Formats: sequence, structure tokens, C-alpha cells
Amino acid sequence: MKATRECYPCLANLVRQATELATDDRRLRVEALDRGLKLLGRKFSTDKTSIAVATMLHRVVREVTGNVDPYCRMKEAEVELARGLRRGWPINHEGSIRDLIILAVRGNNIDFFKDIKQIKEGMRMPVEFAINDIPKLERKLAKAESILYLADNAGEVFFDLPLVERLEDFAPVTYVVKDSPVQNDITLDDLERFGLVEQLPRVITTGTDTPGVDMSMASQEFKAEFEAADLVLAKGMGYWETLSELSPQGKVFYLLKAKCKPVADSLGVTLNSYVALLR
Repeated sequence: MKATRECYPCLANLVRQATELATDDRRLRVEALDRGLKLLGRKFSTDKTSIAVATMLHRVVREVTGNVDPYCRMKEAEVELARGLRRGWPINHEGSIRDLIILAVRGNNIDFFKDIKQIKEGMRMPVEFAINDIPKLERKLAKAESILYLADNAGEVFFDLPLVERLEDFAPVTYVVKDSPVQNDITLDDLERFGLVEQLPRVITTGTDTPGVDMSMASQEFKAEFEAADLVLAKGMGYWETLSELSPQGKVFYLLKAKCKPVADSLGVTLNSYVALLR
């Protein structure tokens, strides 16, 4: 999915947010913001994905401020919030795939551009899919021998775990996280820090620091695993923005809430729709 003109102000807000989170030093904030916005002005293009530009912006902020993980405290807050919220949804671990998918996609309401009140309100709303390819997914599962589960934000892990556990009934699951910090995406270090590694069957990383996964920057290990997998469950908008650039393979199941208009438009759904799309 290529960027649209509507992505520009969103990326500018991203620079401001990352800069404020990265340091309390006013001089460094000014420098990081100035360099980030100038870079955005030079590099933004509707011929690129917004993720490609966002990755460059995050790298500049980290370089200027010396903070390798500006969203660290935000991730900690998200994890604590998600632990509590998850307890509000008792689940039958042997229940239907659809029920577990709904639980997982509720976690996608966690968004670093929204405050906690908005997140909680979003999670309480009913989940109805504007695109519902869950029956297709179930047919794929019956024949799958390997599954990749591409993780999104730190707090979402708690909502992913029951679905990961259920998918293991069909085929071995590999949970994929980011190699190094970017935004509030979960990393391998985060999983270890929050004591979550032991709850997952197998974990690898994308090998890069891009939101979603830019395949031109991903590790050879990830690309080989992606190619070999019979089914790839891709959680969150970032994966739609990046992997939709690939030719349809009939094995990538996008699970997300379309929280911005460009993403919603690209999927042909209304803003804030839930999507379960096999492509």
C-alpha cells in the first residue's frame, strides 16, 4: 500500500511524538524535530509506503537523542493496561477459531496515537468484520503444516496468546516480533523483559526495525520462514501497509482494525472497520 497525501500530517505527528518520548532535553528535542521534519519533506512520496518513510524518521530521532527505545515507557504502560483488560474477557481456549480471532483483534485497538480512554471504549465495542475470510482461514488451517504469526504492539500479546495456543492444534506456530525497537511494537527483548517468551511456542524476529515488515530490509531467516510457511497471520495495519505490496499468495491472513482513512480506503471499508482478509 503506497502512502497518500493524508499520510504526511500523520508522519509529522509521529516525529513530534517520538521526539517528546525520546528525551526531556529541550535542545535535543528541537534538533530531532527539525531534522525529522526536514527529512520528511525530502523523502515523503506517494510512490513509497508510509512505513518506509516512518522507519527513516524513527532512526533520525533515535540517532539525535541517543535513545534506542523512545517508546519503552509507553510499552510498559501498554503491557500493564493490556494485562488488566485481558482479564475482562474470559475465553474458552478450546472454543471456536472465530471467537479467538475476535479476542485477538480487540487487542488491535491499542494505538499509540490514542489515549487510554479511547482505547478502552474501542475495545468494548462489538466486533463485526467488514471483510470476513475466517471460513477461508479455517480451510487453510486444515492443510497447514507451518504457521507464522506476525505480532504487532506490545500490549496485544496477551490477546494473541489464546489464538496462538489454538493454532498450535493445527500446526507448529512461530511468533514473529521486531528485531529492535520501533514505535510500540513488541521486540524479542520486550518478550523477555515482560516474562512472555515462555508462553510462546517459538519466536523469531523480522530482523529489522521497520513497522510492519519491509521485505527489502528483513533478515534472510525471516524471508525464508515467510516463503516456507503455509499460513501467515499478519496482525495490525503495518503489515497490510507493507506486505500488500507483494503479489497475492493466498496465504497471508490480515487481521486488523482500519484505524486510519488511507488504510480503510485501500481495503474498501469504512474507517474503524475490522478486517479478516486472506490474500
